[in-house]
Amino acid sequence: MTEQVDEHFLAAVAGLRACPAAPVADRARLLELFDAQLGSRHLDLVAREFRAKGLGYYTIGSAGHEGNVAVAAALRPTDPALLHYRSGAFYLERVRQAGLSTGLDDVLLGMMAATEEPIAGGRHKVFGNHAAAVIPQTSTIASHLPRAVGVAFAIERARKLGVDSPWPADALAVCSFGDASANHSTAAGAINTAVYCGYQKLPMPLLLVCEDNGLGISVPTPHGWIASAYGNRPGLRYFSASGFDLVQACQVAAEAADWVRRKRLPAFLHLHTVRLMGHAGSDLESAYRAPQETAAELARDPLLGTAEQLIACGALTPDEVVRRYEDKRAEVRARAERAAGRPQLDSAAAVLAPLAPRRPELVAQAVRPAQPHEPVTFAQAVNRTLADLLAQHPNLLVFGEDVGRKGGVYGVTRGLRRRFGAGRVFDTVLDEQSILGLALGTGVSGLLPIAEIQYLAYLHNAADQLRGEAATLRFFSNGQYRNPMVVRIAGYGYQKGFGGHFHNDNAIAALRDIPGLVIASPARPEDAAAMLRTCVAAAQVDGSVCAFLEPIALYHTRDLHTEGDGGWLAGPPTGHVPLGSGRTHGTGTDLTLVSFGNGVPMSLRVARRLAEHGLGARVLDLRWLAPLPVADLLREATATGRVLVVDETRRTGGVSESVLTCLLDNGFSGRVARVASEDSFVPLGGAALHVLLSEDTVLRAAFDLLNIRLPTGTGLE
Repeated sequence: MTEQVDEHFLAAVAGLRACPAAPVADRARLLELFDAQLGSRHLDLVAREFRAKGLGYYTIGSAGHEGNVAVAAALRPTDPALLHYRSGAFYLERVRQAGLSTGLDDVLLGMMAATEEPIAGGRHKVFGNHAAAVIPQTSTIASHLPRAVGVAFAIERARKLGVDSPWPADALAVCSFGDASANHSTAAGAINTAVYCGYQKLPMPLLLVCEDNGLGISVPTPHGWIASAYGNRPGLRYFSASGFDLVQACQVAAEAADWVRRKRLPAFLHLHTVRLMGHAGSDLESAYRAPQETAAELARDPLLGTAEQLIACGALTPDEVVRRYEDKRAEVRARAERAAGRPQLDSAAAVLAPLAPRRPELVAQAVRPAQPHEPVTFAQAVNRTLADLLAQHPNLLVFGEDVGRKGGVYGVTRGLRRRFGAGRVFDTVLDEQSILGLALGTGVSGLLPIAEIQYLAYLHNAADQLRGEAATLRFFSNGQYRNPMVVRIAGYGYQKGFGGHFHNDNAIAALRDIPGLVIASPARPEDAAAMLRTCVAAAQVDGSVCAFLEPIALYHTRDLHTEGDGGWLAGPPTGHVPLGSGRTHGTGTDLTLVSFGNGVPMSLRVARRLAEHGLGARVLDLRWLAPLPVADLLREATATGRVLVVDETRRTGGVSESVLTCLLDNGFSGRVARVASEDSFVPLGGAALHVLLSEDTVLRAAFDLLNIRLPTGTGLE
């Protein structure tokens, strides 16, 4: 259909006739917007041409969506924009508004994966420009909507807190997406959260733009569905415009933007578009669309609609329209020829450079040490640390389900709302995607979010907000954008009296394979306090995205070996805990037990039982699961020559896999073994003990590794 689009436009324009001028408020402005539309169309045409030559890599285009230029025209270049991958004309107009002349080159360099491309540096073709307040988005369906809600929320919240923000106080956030994306649970949840905030009288200046072309690749959206689903929703102002009629689209978009800017409430702009040239260059539309459907879409080409308006108002003649069209073709092709020869990323180091920069010296300087205090539990240590951090950082927010008035299900945030106010410590909707989206949006807006996911099992339905959005932002913006954030996650097994899979979950594989993500897993209360400070400092200094795993079973634990010994209360503050640094307990020379989380007290008890039989074991608490404490691991493994990895997560996909691989990759030649929980969900009640790792299992494995028959008195005979 590529040639069809080109030929149909030229033939249709040739058939138009000039007529007396019709009233158009600003012909010059209409010509300006038409130029952006032409640029977007020829970018799509040249993308397919150069892909066929093996010179380009991306052919999902904006043809048929060029009416979205009207949305850009209605906004300011300082309004943060999170764009649909068909928002090409919007992007070109926004960049022009920002005083830049590089829009065409930006897109072409992205198509060619050139390192000079100004946002992603050749890592992906995205619409993004820091100077034009366009935050780059990946192609994951609807995944950017929760962040957009967070950005809109942050505009007003930053102003109220007196925090510097990249967005003006009267800015609005705009987020565009397709009609098929509007059906995704991520979109539904984000829009619900936006409406929920407005219902609670919380400022939510968010313009949602649904670019409705009636298709999700090959699946048609039922006629009238978007209007039915969103046209009469309480709390969501609805606007509708035709992408074919640029004058009307500009008028409606301006009304929508003005309403959001004045009311500070969400609105839904339903922009009716068509999809020309298929979903992407490889899409064979004839396999699922009848010829008459294609012809009907061509008749509604937005470029043709704008050309008709320009000719009708006397701004251009048909010949002048064609001349502009061909001149733009020549300009885009010439720019494409130059872009095709530009250098591309040439090494793994170059690709990885912006992913997760680490400046440990600056992070260490940013950590304020804790003051000495009486021994406390894990939960109390986290609570005190959160209070200290809230006092130190005026831009820091703590939020999640039940963290405010209740103080958390386990009391970890108790008293913080009362002390620091509901503007900084607050409850959210019961939707993990929205919680993480709020962290993403506030983090990119100058705030420092600490979000809580109530249980590890609840993270899994929202993990893409970490994988597809949080971890990729620096990567796809070449470090120009960052989303500092800490996500506290209560998890692991062994919780007594309240069990089952959704409250005892030991699956963290979804976190461990996210590039650049910091995973903290403290076991000791004093380590929890210090590591939380480190995570906040890393977020503040390097823009790090940190997952902070808190073992529920250790929240209120006080004793280690015997009742009343107080062995699991916090010792002296450990100070700064650098990322990727472990902690060794003991100096035994017979065996190294490597563990984390609940496995640490388990391993310490096993070490004591081994000592009763004259065997010396040391325990390495990994503390950080990413980055792993490689140097500490190798040192402690070498010290004994025998390593038993005590892994409370599952045997498949668990932490022990990476520990053993690390030892192998680094040439450790001693004896190694591991014990882990079963590849099972955690059942309710006592049945959980049959699938979770036990202390006796660890002890038995230790004797096996040491090649010692179980002595009498172990209780395992």
